[in-house]
Amino acid sequence: MTSDPLLIIGGGPAGLMAAETLLDAGRPVHLYERMPSLGRKFLMAGRGGLNLTHAEDLSRFLTRYSEVSPLLLEAIRAFPPNAIRHWCEDLGQPTFIGSSGRIFPEAMKASPLLRAWLRRLEAKGLVVHLRHRWLGWNEAGDLRFETPEGEITVPAAPTLMALGGASWPRLGADGGWTGPLGALGHAITPLEPSNVGIRVKWSPFMAKVAGEPLKRIVVRIGGFEAPGEAVITRQGLEGGAIYAASAALRRALAQNRTATLEIDLRPDFRPEWIAHRLREGRSKDSWTSRLRKAAGLQPAAMALLNECGRRIGLAPGDHEGWAGLVRAAPVPVEGFCGLDRAISTAGGAAFDGLDQNWMVTLRPGLFLAGEMLDWDAPTGGYLLQACFASGRAAALGMLRHAEAG
Repeated sequence: MTSDPLLIIGGGPAGLMAAETLLDAGRPVHLYERMPSLGRKFLMAGRGGLNLTHAEDLSRFLTRYSEVSPLLLEAIRAFPPNAIRHWCEDLGQPTFIGSSGRIFPEAMKASPLLRAWLRRLEAKGLVVHLRHRWLGWNEAGDLRFETPEGEITVPAAPTLMALGGASWPRLGADGGWTGPLGALGHAITPLEPSNVGIRVKWSPFMAKVAGEPLKRIVVRIGGFEAPGEAVITRQGLEGGAIYAASAALRRALAQNRTATLEIDLRPDFRPEWIAHRLREGRSKDSWTSRLRKAAGLQPAAMALLNECGRRIGLAPGDHEGWAGLVRAAPVPVEGFCGLDRAISTAGGAAFDGLDQNWMVTLRPGLFLAGEMLDWDAPTGGYLLQACFASGRAAALGMLRHAEAG
């Protein structure tokens, strides 16, 4: 095995995990990152508590990745949630399982974990080149980079790319890699926002409750359902339950250009119970007051219910109609908010163009990992888990390819 450096482009979770895997195998690594520092999106992910992975049974865990390549599923099996927990502990950052099954570092922040990780990588000999934006290849096959001092080239060498999707582009991942990689002939599914808010054409009335939460709801569309919470915004809705429905909404919008999301505001109430309580309510109370008491709804839920009732022309006094609306309020979805607000990206480089070593078949010596590949998953730890696992798997594939060569 030669001592020539292996190259990584992209300093997010997948790229850093790949670097550590290669360094542990005794290979020198040079990492190139377009931003002034590493792990910027990783730090953003930890602003509300860094959700690293999830503690649910692995067989169920793997179902969160719909229509994905066996390569990714095998990578997660080889580096499952427990492995991430041990890895964190080795960095001096123990983890805990929250009440929802999500796994967090005890510090509940990304910065201590990232600092410890970068210190360890530096000690292992990682060479980092910041402010290097990858532009593609020249005719000789050398890598082209834009730097503050102008364009430079780096001699061709085995290269692992972990360039991310296109969400939160100000943090470094803008999808610019699609041009050079697509020019090779590698299939790329268009990048779309995922785990992102939806756009709804509200009446002016809804502006009064913008920022208010919808708690303990269930959202449904096309046979898919997810429990959770949401927040009403001026543009529509966002939050965990909405993000979980991203894939189902994307399919519906692709087919019909519009979609209707049903929101169950009281999944613990049967419609007939609500209808009975409406009929038995105090006659001197206003209809809105009777409805609020009968269904036990908070102000934000009442606002959404009235919005949907007005939209479909449901008359006050229709006990069964309003009771049914509580359990299935139809919200017409016009589309998603933009990539600049998305937590993650759907689409990307096709797995079909990779071999078992995660190498691009059209360009031997080029390996891909992380969110730039065509997979999608909800929030809850599944995104970071796949980035860590795929970075490790692609690095191991790189090592196998080098040994075979």
